[in-house]
Amino acid sequence: MIKLVKSSFHEEARTKAALAEFILNSDVLSMSEQCRRFEAGFAARQGRRFAVFVDNGSVANLLLIQAMLNADRFRPGGKIGFSALTWPTNVMPLIQLGLTPVPLDCELATLNVSPRGLAPVLNDLSGLFLTNVLGFCDDLPRIRDDCAAAGVTLLEDNCESLGSVVDGRLLGNFGLAATFSFFVGHHMSTIEGGMVVTDDEELYEHLLIGRTHGWDRNLDASAAARLRAGHGVDDFYARYTFYELASNFRPTEIAGFLGNTQLPYWDEIVTRRADNFARFAAALADNDEVHRLDVGHMDLVSNFAMPVVCRDPGLAGRYRARFDGAGVEIRPVIAGNVTRQPFYRRHVSQPAACPNADLVHENGFYFGNNPELTDDELTLLCAQLRKPHG
Repeated sequence: MIKLVKSSFHEEARTKAALAEFILNSDVLSMSEQCRRFEAGFAARQGRRFAVFVDNGSVANLLLIQAMLNADRFRPGGKIGFSALTWPTNVMPLIQLGLTPVPLDCELATLNVSPRGLAPVLNDLSGLFLTNVLGFCDDLPRIRDDCAAAGVTLLEDNCESLGSVVDGRLLGNFGLAATFSFFVGHHMSTIEGGMVVTDDEELYEHLLIGRTHGWDRNLDASAAARLRAGHGVDDFYARYTFYELASNFRPTEIAGFLGNTQLPYWDEIVTRRADNFARFAAALADNDEVHRLDVGHMDLVSNFAMPVVCRDPGLAGRYRARFDGAGVEIRPVIAGNVTRQPFYRRHVSQPAACPNADLVHENGFYFGNNPELTDDELTLLCAQLRKPHG
């Protein structure tokens, strides 16, 4: 079987050996120097000023929204747009933290929200938490500019698109902040892990406070002193003083070490996934039974799964059976139209029409795009993507 996830890590044997030696020789395994090194290295590689490492990508989303509320960048009840074709923990934090979620349909050609789809609701929004779906984007520079003109704060959920580039810029660098996931099978793996990046120093401080109980221990000395002085807290009570709504989202040194081990493979991982995608796209080029993706505006597409969206349910059934029969593990396209999920229907009464996300939900699936795929496996996958003859 060609599994959705082929390995836990890139260069797995070497990584596991290094990890075993690290654990055996480490006195501290709670968040410390390895995590700080990974934050600094990831921020530099992504081209952001600040990075905050957390224990998974879903928590990265939750922490970011909590930090936006703590910083008064969002207000309770505010309307926040989100991509209807997404993973549930992109929208769950909006519901959990008392914001009003506004679903936005995708374009079939890009699987992403477009400026055209955003325009009708843009002026009603406080923010837009945009998912860059499966390595793709629509006209993200235009969305950034439209949000700025309307006073709407743009955030990116970039958990599926590490390394993708549009308009000369990495996805994840268009909004005020962006989140990433290092779950097994994603671009880089720390087993579980996530990151929030931003260039905004005030938001960065709120992220640090929100990650660790609401206290100030991870702030630099001047920021901590300013906070303590503002609340009349001395150094003794500062050890157990909690300034904001928060939780404990700290990662471990094990995850930090894995991040530092995997980060040097960034270019190799991204290049191989991009090359694989180019082969898959070429195999689909003459297949009119499947919706074609428009990536002509993108400089580089880096994804961890290849979506296939058929033109009708009958074709979808046949292609799913075809991949199953060839021993290829497949899944729905993320959560499909997330507004059809039970949790959303339970907590959000306002109906939303998202016909393109519905079509992807009903007629789509994806298979893994791994840097470890062999040439024989790539050939087999491309054969399944081509239109059958006869």
